[in-house]
Formats: sequence, C-alpha cells, structure tokens
Amino acid sequence: MCSIEVQIDKIVEILHEAVTAMRVPIVTEISQHRRSPFEVLIATILSLRTKDEVTRSASKRLFKEAKTPYDLIKLKESHIAELIFPVGFYKTKAKTLISLCKVIIEDYQGEVPNDLDELLKLKGVGRKTANLVMTLGYGKLGICVDTHVHRISNRLGYVKTQNPDQTEIALRGELPTKYWIDYNDLLVTWGQNICKPISPLCSKCAISDYCNRVGVTKSR
Repeated sequence: MCSIEVQIDKIVEILHEAVTAMRVPIVTEISQHRRSPFEVLIATILSLRTKDEVTRSASKRLFKEAKTPYDLIKLKESHIAELIFPVGFYKTKAKTLISLCKVIIEDYQGEVPNDLDELLKLKGVGRKTANLVMTLGYGKLGICVDTHVHRISNRLGYVKTQNPDQTEIALRGELPTKYWIDYNDLLVTWGQNICKPISPLCSKCAISDYCNRVGVTKSR
C-alpha cells in the first residue's frame, strides 16, 4: 500500500520546470518542428525498439525524400530500408511503411486518420502510436503510454497496472484531462534521464518527495 498520496498537480508542475534543460523525445521534436500527422506516424513507427538518436537521423533522411504518403510509395522498398537503417527491424519497417501508405491513400484519401479507432485499424499501429498521432499530430486529447509512462506511473503509486494498455485505461480514469497531452512527454523525458528502468537516479529526482518508489529495490 502506498504511504504517500500522489499529488499529480505538483508532480506535473515540477516536471515541467525540471525537463526544460533536457532533450525532448524525438517524435515530440519532430512535431514541434512541423506539426505533420504523417511525420509523427512514421517517426513513431521508426522509433519502436530504437534509440532516439538513431530514430532522429533516420527520420531526417527519410523525410528529406518523402514528406507525404504519395512521396513514400514512389520509393523502392530497398531504398527506404537504406534510408532508415539502422533502426530496429529496418527491413520489416520499410515494407510496413509502403503498405501503410497505400492504405492511407486508398482508404483515407492520403490523409492520416484523426480518429483513434481508425488509426488502430492500420497495420503496425498500436495504441502508443495512435495516441501520439492524436496528441502530437492533431493536438487532440489522448494518453500515450510507453514503457517509461507505464513504469513511472506505477513507481509513483498513481496506478497499479501490469502493462501499458492497462496503464492507459487507468490514467484515463485518474489523470485530469488538462495533463493528457503533456504527460507522455514529461514522463518519457524523465524516464530517459532520471527515472531509469534499473537503479533510477532517486538522489537527483526533483519529484522524489512525491514518489512512493513502488517496486524500486535499488537506486542511485
């Protein structure tokens, strides 16, 4: 049982200040540069099981040649694979991107769907990706939950869940809607820099006084 009542308003307030000197996640960076649902969608798919620095350079190379679904399907699969290498599963992702763009063109007139359920119909698009497109691509409400958001939300004691999908559902019931869009950026940035999966940097954590440290057995 958690010994500290989770003060989410205070936590969000502190994190907004604390992350200002940190680099934002790559998909957020792309959306800040030019809000394009298509680029957010593609960059998110590239980022799966891939470090941000690799996704950053791969996205830059790909978007230099393809900024729309129509541009991308003109490229050969082998060339796309070369452009996005060495992202994880780059050959499979090259194939997925072509298939995805064909569906977007044929079924959605070349526009990335702005509806969560429609996005989830697309091959290769899970809840994390769909929610990022909704929030960062379209500025609509959504809660994107990746491993960082899942981990930190549970460590705080804010939710008690077993996987990211359960965490998203729990957060939709607990988290004030005014924080929905920012929550992912804040926790992903914090997770990459401070609240790491193994031995988090609790001694440097700005929200340590508000955290129940659920499941934390070793820290620095």
